[in-house]
Amino acid sequence: MIGYQRLRRWLQIRTKCYDTPIDGEVPFWVMSLGFHLILLVLLAKIFIAPPKSKDIVLVVDATEQIDLSNEPAIPEINFDDFSVEDLGDESEEAFAIEEAETAAVEFVSDYEAEIENDLGLISSDELVELDLDSLAGGGDSGPVQVSGSGGAAVTTGTSGAVDRLTQEILLKLEDNKTMVVWLFDQSASLIRQRQEIEDRFDRIYHELGLLEAAGSNAFAKHDDKPLLTHVYAFGQNAGPMLKEATDDVEEIKSAVARIPRDNSGVENVFGAVLQCVNDFRDYRKLNRPEHKRRNVMFVVICDEAGDDGQLLDRAVQACNKYQIPVYTIGVPAPFGRQFTNVKWVDPDPKYDQRPQFAPVTQGPESLFPERLKLEFTGGYFEDLETIDSGFGPYNLTRLCSETAGIYFAVHPNRRTGRVRRTETKAYAADMRFFYDPEVMRKYRPDYVSRKEYQRRANDNESRTALVRAATFSQTGQLVEPQFRFPRFDEAAFVRAVTLAQRAPAILQPKLDRLYEILKSGEEDRIRETSLRWQAGYDLAYGRVLAARLRTKSYNEMLALAKTKLKFSDQKHNTWVLKPADSITTGSQNQRLAVKAKEYLQAVIEKHPDTPWAMLAKRELQTPIGYRWSETYTKPPEPRQPRQNNNNAMAPLNPRPQMNAKPKERRQPPKL
Repeated sequence: MIGYQRLRRWLQIRTKCYDTPIDGEVPFWVMSLGFHLILLVLLAKIFIAPPKSKDIVLVVDATEQIDLSNEPAIPEINFDDFSVEDLGDESEEAFAIEEAETAAVEFVSDYEAEIENDLGLISSDELVELDLDSLAGGGDSGPVQVSGSGGAAVTTGTSGAVDRLTQEILLKLEDNKTMVVWLFDQSASLIRQRQEIEDRFDRIYHELGLLEAAGSNAFAKHDDKPLLTHVYAFGQNAGPMLKEATDDVEEIKSAVARIPRDNSGVENVFGAVLQCVNDFRDYRKLNRPEHKRRNVMFVVICDEAGDDGQLLDRAVQACNKYQIPVYTIGVPAPFGRQFTNVKWVDPDPKYDQRPQFAPVTQGPESLFPERLKLEFTGGYFEDLETIDSGFGPYNLTRLCSETAGIYFAVHPNRRTGRVRRTETKAYAADMRFFYDPEVMRKYRPDYVSRKEYQRRANDNESRTALVRAATFSQTGQLVEPQFRFPRFDEAAFVRAVTLAQRAPAILQPKLDRLYEILKSGEEDRIRETSLRWQAGYDLAYGRVLAARLRTKSYNEMLALAKTKLKFSDQKHNTWVLKPADSITTGSQNQRLAVKAKEYLQAVIEKHPDTPWAMLAKRELQTPIGYRWSETYTKPPEPRQPRQNNNNAMAPLNPRPQMNAKPKERRQPPKL
């Protein structure tokens, strides 16, 4: 009996199903029969010689359905009776049983495969680009490109994601009656996207209705309302927009149109998912009558990363417990940054329609920061917190990935290359650069728990160093350094040079600290095999080396100007500091400059067409060293008193009269 319980528990863990082939009233003679069949096969292999040469043809009938209606149900399991630690213990027990019960594994392996196929579960590796034209008449935004094995996809318009969801619904209907729960974010920035999806409902349910009328297998096997839909709204709180689930399209659209706006700026998306698990878990319980059991799938519509990420692990466990996949139509996460600026245009034409930009939490794409908060020297190139990472926000993408769902990263300006700010669509993030998803799939973040992420980061010192450096406070560079120093008066010249030295003196200790952190991982870098971690460390180390040397060289060249610089031409009266590729302040600095260029160039060559390569190119555009040159500056003329023609009250530049009163300008709400 103990062996039976252990085998049953092993099957539940292995198949992720509570029903097993040996549950309930299954007679023990079935197990005995199975055991003796295995024994006969083993004896046959020993005494019967295999054929010398034969071609084997394997034929599979993909249309065959497995009837599980007579499977007995196991007792109900309470929602809260699980934890991460318990799951870990079960996994270790499963591996131990696997070795002890080898014969049993062979006995049930075929049945296990059939169960997985019948449930319609597809692995994330199978999520490839699909031709939706045959299913939904083609989307107006082109095919949906699935980027990588993390259950993540990128698309230009919401319509492409919704069309793909139509197919996912059909896959669920092939297995059983299905409940689709739509969870809509109530923030002001999602108003237009909610309208797009509301308009798209007609197409989804119309196409599903045509398939039902045509006798599709997905519908023919169900006798009553095979597809039900519910609508929830969430912001600071979450709640249903329908009294009960329905198959009435107009009622569904009306519920979406009634969603109120939440101006709190809080989006508790994972709390909403947990609430829906509680509300719909009865459809997944195995002791529920077969004709009332349904597949359940959640579709989250959200344009932020979520403010309750501490509930992520609970949401993942709860959805997996009841086999509820989560699909999200969301936004791309900015590369290595938490915030983006969303373009907001007042929806009321009575007010000023000029666009405004408001910060919104849409990232980062990884659990911990993996990109330095380091500005670029010269001020001509901003810190690029609006680079597309190629993936969605970490928390929501992980929820989709670990529940066999898909995260759709939607942006209306998505195209490979640069996007000007004026091209940014209203209510969209100000993303300046996008990258090919087929390239970025090789740089997929680690969608794992916090504990597992920390373990992986600690496996290599270069990873540890990168995370530590990336969590360092914002570090500036010489964003607007002074390069021109007139020498009309010696005392004034010395004061100007001394004042210019303050910025590098404040900045240097911060850059030295970053350098020491990253240097600690240099020796272990050679063992790194992950492309993402390689690119992240090499870019960070190369940039810090360059910034540190640039700051140090600037300070040392200013110190040189106070004592040793002499004009070669007596007509000259101004010293000009110009960027230069050469380092003239010591051999050690020269060696570090060579190393900085090597690291940055390696990023460009080994990781082309990625955000890391673009940032490395930008860093190399500014030389690391400086050199002095001399020129002439015309001295300033004495200030002349201003004349006002004895009319002290007359304005110098009278303002022209406005013909019309400008429209009132309202500040963006909390998005």
